[in-house]
This record gives sequence, structure tokens and C-alpha cells, in this order.
Amino acid sequence: MNKYILFLIGLLSVMTSCKDKNEVSMPIDGIMIENYDSYGKKISVNEVYSKNSSEKKYENLKIGDTIDLAFTSTVNAVCKAKGCWMRVALKDDKEAMVKFKEYGFFVPKDIENDTVIVQGKAFVSEVSIEEQRHYARDAGKSEDQINTITTPKKTYSFIADGVLIKKQ
Repeated sequence: MNKYILFLIGLLSVMTSCKDKNEVSMPIDGIMIENYDSYGKKISVNEVYSKNSSEKKYENLKIGDTIDLAFTSTVNAVCKAKGCWMRVALKDDKEAMVKFKEYGFFVPKDIENDTVIVQGKAFVSEVSIEEQRHYARDAGKSEDQINTITTPKKTYSFIADGVLIKKQ
């Protein structure tokens, strides 16, 4: 009887350790996540869209609409002050402005041109002149560049609850 209990305990230990290992290396839609550093909540979707496919999702949204989405893209810009936002590439030179849910986490400030996977809520919004200028200052733009911002802008927005950044 004691040998049977010890065998079960050993078997459960092996199964538990294998489970953790599999979670680390399990692909998400063909992407091996052990090649990424994780920020925020763990990515927990089965399908990750490309930047081209995610742009199509945005095209169908109106101001006020929100959808759950996970997609992979390239970082075009990141907040140089503290990593509190980033702009990621979409199809045809379009971008999505990514902020982090409840400022619960930040990303490194040196990830421009890095590959990321973001998971969260996609929506379309209108960004005021003041907010655009604030982001331009955070990105290190010159005062001349900042002063060229003179109209509100419709933008693709994203609140990420989890971000994966591809390791270099």
C-alpha cells in the first residue's frame, strides 16, 4: 500500500513538472512563446492575427466599438519617458496606439523595431490635439514637429493586458 502511494506521489510530481514545462514552450498559433519576454498578463489566446489581418479588424470598427484581439506586429515607437505606451505597425503604414491596462505594467524603452504580440481590447478613438502633442513630446519629437499637430485625429487604439516581446 505504501509503495502504491509513493508511486502516485512520484507520478503526480512528474506530471506537474511536465505541465509547467509544456506551458512555457507551447506554441500560440504556431509561435513559440519561450522566444519572447512577457509583460503584464499571460497571453492566453489560441489565435494570434498578423498586423495585416488585425488592420482589417480595425476597419470594421466605429468609434465606441471594442473587440478582443491578439496580434503580432513591429514596434514603431515607444514612450521614452517610462515605456507607458507604444505604437505598432499595421498594414499600409497605419499604426495602432497601444497603452497598458490600468498602467499595470510598462515595456522597455528601447524596443523600437522589435517584434511584439499584444493581447487585449482593440477600438477606434479620436485623439485630441493636446494628447497628440503629449505623445509627440514623450517620443522625443522637436517643438517644430509638435507644432505641426493642429487637428484631432481618428486613431486605432489598443488596451493591452498582456505583451510578449521577441528576445533578441
